[in-house]
Amino acid sequence: MKYVYPAVFEDDDGKIGVSVPDVEGCYTFGDDMADAIYMVQDALAMMLAHYEDNGTEIPKASDIKTIKSEGVVSYVMADTMAWRKANDSKAVKKTLSIPSWLNSMAEAASINFSQALQESLCSKLGVSLQ
Repeated sequence: MKYVYPAVFEDDDGKIGVSVPDVEGCYTFGDDMADAIYMVQDALAMMLAHYEDNGTEIPKASDIKTIKSEGVVSYVMADTMAWRKANDSKAVKKTLSIPSWLNSMAEAASINFSQALQESLCSKLGVSLQ
């Protein structure tokens, strides 16, 4: 999922502090503007992935015109799927059953079962491993 929220960028003792007013507790900072944008996108994606995983309602994004701040207010994007791919790639073991004849044919063809299952799941879900 991709989300867009307004974020507030403010000077913070030589660093750039960033907050996302619509997502409680979403604060971070960066050494410069590029770093601050990267950091807030990462922090926001992590928090929203946690919301998704726990069935927590995703907060609605405010209209950027309603955000009052002396800092710079700009939209940032969070991509929870990209965040998961970058940060949650641990392997999990699954036990499954297939017909014996299919197992024999696949083994004879030297098919990697894990790879075949991953490819099939990605195809069915319309996602990629990268």
